[in-house]
Parts: sequence; C-alpha cells; structure tokens
Amino acid sequence: MGVFDRLRLDGKQVFITGGSRGLGREMALGLAEAGADITMAGRTVESLDKTAADIRALGRRVATIVADMSDPSTCEAACLEAVAAHGSFDILVNNIGGRRMNVPLEDMPLDQWKALVDLNLTSTFLCCKHIGGAMIRRGQGGRVINLASINAIVAGRNIQGRHYETAKAGVLMLTRSLAVDWARHGITVNAICPGIFGTEPNKLWAQKNPEIIEAYVQTIPMGKLGDPEDLGALAVYLASDAARYMTGAALVIDGGYVCL
Repeated sequence: MGVFDRLRLDGKQVFITGGSRGLGREMALGLAEAGADITMAGRTVESLDKTAADIRALGRRVATIVADMSDPSTCEAACLEAVAAHGSFDILVNNIGGRRMNVPLEDMPLDQWKALVDLNLTSTFLCCKHIGGAMIRRGQGGRVINLASINAIVAGRNIQGRHYETAKAGVLMLTRSLAVDWARHGITVNAICPGIFGTEPNKLWAQKNPEIIEAYVQTIPMGKLGDPEDLGALAVYLASDAARYMTGAALVIDGGYVCL
C-alpha cells in the first residue's frame, strides 16, 4: 500500500466535538475530504448546517447534534445519542475548549473554575468514556485525537487564570494514560497541541486584548498566527493508517513558539 493510500479514510465514521467552527471545522472538512463520514456536535444550528453543507459537497455523509458539550450532562446525553444512532465510531476527535477568561486565579470564583475545567477536560473524559468505550466493545480498534494546547506544556505569558493550563495538562496526561490502557484494544490515543491560530474566538480576543495578541505574535519565530486549515492535514494523519504505530504522542503545531 502506498503512502497516500494509507492516508485514506474511506468508510470510516468520525465523531467530533465543536466540529462546525474554527479548528474543529477544518479538521472535520479534512477528515471528510480523506473519505470519512462525520457526526459533529456543536452549539448552534446555523454553524452546524453551514459546515454540514460543505461536508456534503465533498460527497460525504454528515449528521449533526445540537449540544453544548461543555455541560457534562448535555455532553453525556449527546454521546449516548450518537452511539445509539450510529453505533461505534472509528475516530473520535475531542476538539472543544478555550480560555474564555483572563482573570487572576486568586480572583476566580469556584463555579467559573469548574465550568472551564468542564469545558476543557471533563468533556474529553466523557467522550472518551462513551465513544471510546463503544470502540472497545466493538473490538475493531480506533483512533482518538484530543486537542490539548501548547499551554499543557508551557504557561501562557501575560495572561491570567491558569484554569486553561491546568485543564489542558489534564487532557495531555489523560491522552498518555489512555494510550497505555487502550493499546491492547488496537486504539491509538494522541494529542494535538496547537499554539495560537486565527480562529474567530481568537480574532475576538485580539480585538478585546490587542496588546496580548501583538506581544504573543512577536514571540512566534514564524511571526504570525497559525492558519486553522493546517489542523486538517494533521488530523487526517493521526486518524489514518499512516499513524498506526503512534500513540501517546503530543504533536505541537505552533510556529516554533515553545522552542524559545
């Protein structure tokens, strides 16, 4: 089998959270272009419908679930709905997350801390439990791709809160632990650690906090924000047979930021 053939995902079923916007959208489109059918969960009908139409234009099937996956009970219900409707999935992409707040840890209310940890870590746990659990029961292997962050490795500069670093470090350790536990089931579990990309939330963040973004970009050796479409190719690689011997890895894609 040739290299490009190993990257094909024909007949594979994908479940992706936050697949209608930003990095999730680009990964969903990339996986669909490689031949996979997509089930994606997202918060708004409008964004889900737009991305679903783009996936269908690639000749792939797509199903959508309207759900706020940052809420644990809603996330769990969405996973169970997806498994009931589609059976086991071949590929799970845990994409949702975000910093959302720039508040010093000493001033952060407990309920906000818990909500942000749920967004960035608990959602990954629940999807791995239910979607990954269905992979195990099916007994035909699978691929899990967790979106961590470079802030799982290094603390963000000139920013407050540290809920994000804490939760994303948890995602990274969960990835490594499940890679060990699930290897015997033929399931690989890997993490992508993006730096800062030009997504809509980051563009809004830049409008509200231009000094933070400008200072950040100056520390990136490539001198620019990442392009969201670059995540599509990386997701295809990790989801494909080309990455069959890679598990427990944390692939950094950040323009060289963590090298400094």
